[in-house]
Amino acid sequence: MARTDSRGLPLLTTSDRAAERYRKGVDLMLSTWPGAAEALDEAIAADPDFALAHAARARQHAMRSEPALAKARIATAAELVARRGTERERSHVEILSLVLNGRTAEAIDGVSAHADNWPRDVVILSLPLGAFGLLAFSGRADHDQARVDLCERHASHFASDDWWFLTYRGWSHAENGNVAHGRDLTQRGFDLRPQNANAAHALSHAMYEGGANDEADRLIQAWLPTYDRSGILHGHIAWHAALAALEHGNTERALALYAEHVQPSVSTGNAVNVVSDTASFLWRLQAYGYQVPEGLWQAAATYATPSFPSAGFAFADVHMALLAAATGDKEELERRVSALMGLIEAGKLPAGPVVPAICRAALAFAEEDYAGCVRILEPVASEAVRIGGSGAQRELVEDMLLLALMRSGEAARAGTLLDRRLHRRPSPRDKAWHGLLAA
Repeated sequence: MARTDSRGLPLLTTSDRAAERYRKGVDLMLSTWPGAAEALDEAIAADPDFALAHAARARQHAMRSEPALAKARIATAAELVARRGTERERSHVEILSLVLNGRTAEAIDGVSAHADNWPRDVVILSLPLGAFGLLAFSGRADHDQARVDLCERHASHFASDDWWFLTYRGWSHAENGNVAHGRDLTQRGFDLRPQNANAAHALSHAMYEGGANDEADRLIQAWLPTYDRSGILHGHIAWHAALAALEHGNTERALALYAEHVQPSVSTGNAVNVVSDTASFLWRLQAYGYQVPEGLWQAAATYATPSFPSAGFAFADVHMALLAAATGDKEELERRVSALMGLIEAGKLPAGPVVPAICRAALAFAEEDYAGCVRILEPVASEAVRIGGSGAQRELVEDMLLLALMRSGEAARAGTLLDRRLHRRPSPRDKAWHGLLAA
């Protein structure tokens, strides 16, 4: 009897149990739900020569910021498919190997070709998608559109009730500006499989982009208790609720959420989530005029320092700069900027000059040189999309420019920026700032 994955593609394994555990593990992995690693380990135990189970386990190690284990596991998968793998399996393992070894551009090309032949191979199709996917971190300015194009090119191959595809298709549209359509698709995916952290996350993003922060907050309050704290996205989804509280100036609740779910000592997220969530939340809190409790900045910086010691990962570089600027570590910030400039000169920083510019602007803002912040940031602000992440995460850069304009006396330019944001979506915070400018 043929053994297949959850989308009907054949699996080269001699064990029914291995196939069943693989299907379970992959669906849990695609949901960012606890238990994926255990299910995949059981698949490997049932059939040690099951290459795709080793490959999926490598992907799970990478999601848990375990690069050495990920590379060892994908090497095992590569040995197995070289001996007896099918054409699809060899391509599948090769693409994951490219990803795990940092060869992003080659991996994106590989995914495109692979998806044309096997569009329902969702482990591979998932790689370019999401806020932290290959496209988001490619340095491209058009990565939001590229995700939509990829999803639409292969939409006909997925059933109308495919919870995974609905989630990522919807997220891609919402991030690319088609918020109502994106929210509808994502809601359908969430309804089909509520035990899916990616769907809860995508739906909260769609609500945020549509100005429905209160709805997002209610969603998270009801859903988060169903998601074990060991889940990778637990802290990040709570971060969304903390931002919703900040939107209304409810700093007490925002800080309580941060303390319970987001700060490094309690979050079980991977390093890039923890560093970006902590740095961006504390930066927003302080930039909006509230007091950051003593010790929080330093705790975030202490966690982050060994996580991203070197420059070159644009999204992390920006958040490391926020931490350095806020803690007064000007020397470290300048060291990172110098390293970034060297990478640009060598043609090795795909996101380009916007990255060191945001870092420098953060230092100027922290030093209350608001006019200087505007001079640095305004010419490149439209390129902030190149650092990756989501629109909600990158909005911090626009907030920095907006507040710098307001505090340097550039009321007209600040008003134009606020009008544009309010036209896109309602926001109690932006409306209050608009009132201040009018006054």
